[in-house]
Amino acid sequence: MFGKKAVIRQQEYDKENYKPVIKCSICNGEQVAGFKDIRSGKFEEVMLIRSSKDLEAFEQLYGVTDISKEY
Repeated sequence: MFGKKAVIRQQEYDKENYKPVIKCSICNGEQVAGFKDIRSGKFEEVMLIRSSKDLEAFEQLYGVTDISKEY
């Protein structure tokens, strides 16, 4: 009936080779959070951002606060 809140475990990423990025579409406004390889520029999608709650969940999940946006 009354469930406990799920404990979110912080996941790790390679901070030396990847940086957190939100890719934004100019056409439809879609936003995707993920990590960009600093050396090759390849982007790895992690989750779709539909609201500020999704962004907060991404920040909490990976322990990031400074996320850059790319269009």
